Amino acid sequence: METSELLKRVRQIEIKTRGLSSNIFAGQYHSAFKGRGMSFAEVREYQFGDDVRDIDWNVTARYNRPYVKVYEEERELTVMLLIDVSNSLDFGTIKQLKKEMVTEIAATLAFSAIQNNDKIGVIFFSDRIEKFIPPKKGRKHILYIIRELLDFKAESKHTDIKMALEYLTNAIKKRCTTFLLSDFIDEGDYKDALTIANRKHDVVAIQVYDRRVADLPDIGLMKVHDAETGEELWIDTSSKSLRKAHQVWWASQEGKLKDVFTKSNVDAVSIRTDQDYVKALMSLFAKRS
Repeated sequence: METSELLKRVRQIEIKTRGLSSNIFAGQYHSAFKGRGMSFAEVREYQFGDDVRDIDWNVTARYNRPYVKVYEEERELTVMLLIDVSNSLDFGTIKQLKKEMVTEIAATLAFSAIQNNDKIGVIFFSDRIEKFIPPKKGRKHILYIIRELLDFKAESKHTDIKMALEYLTNAIKKRCTTFLLSDFIDEGDYKDALTIANRKHDVVAIQVYDRRVADLPDIGLMKVHDAETGEELWIDTSSKSLRKAHQVWWASQEGKLKDVFTKSNVDAVSIRTDQDYVKALMSLFAKRS
């Protein structure tokens, strides 16, 4: 992508996603993703309804009337975006590529994070760690992340979610909130790695998929290309039994994926590329609040 076109796309995404995170997500994000705990802020006079366990007895004795300690949430979080950049994300048939939707979702989450004074970092992965952007704050940092999301070219075509999760667990020492964005097209077993990562961190899975992967159209002979293996084959989509078999396969894949998330105790949402990701994220945040 040329520099001028890249900057234009960065600006477009900033305007859209910054507005979303300001107007829609600010409150929901804050309540869905909690800080590290409570810290002492001040003392004030006791008011009816205050918890007697919060009475500061030293100050109460000094002034001869009851005072209570007031606490505030230690808000600052570290947020990591664990983003699949394998070739299968370069696919879309209805509205936009999976990669484009992942970019918008990631940017929206990033702006929501910095508006809550959280640090944000990124790990791009395929079947290897492609790039690590350490967590920082600030708009300049977010724009750098968006630019990388738009223009990044992975060295490998394949996907290894297990490897990416193990890297997260080992590389990020302090507990963080991690959004794992992927289409989850991965034949490997990553349930244990996801469980371990979620024990150390707070992992949230966001699946982005295309409608045509779930539901084959009836358009006769169609060439199918596997973006990760390069394999090509012709299929006859006019065959009712083929379309039905594909639907059964997809339902089975989604059932297995849901089972992995449930057993790993990971909150998850699935978003189709022709659907509104705003509603999906809102329902995810509401579920966690």
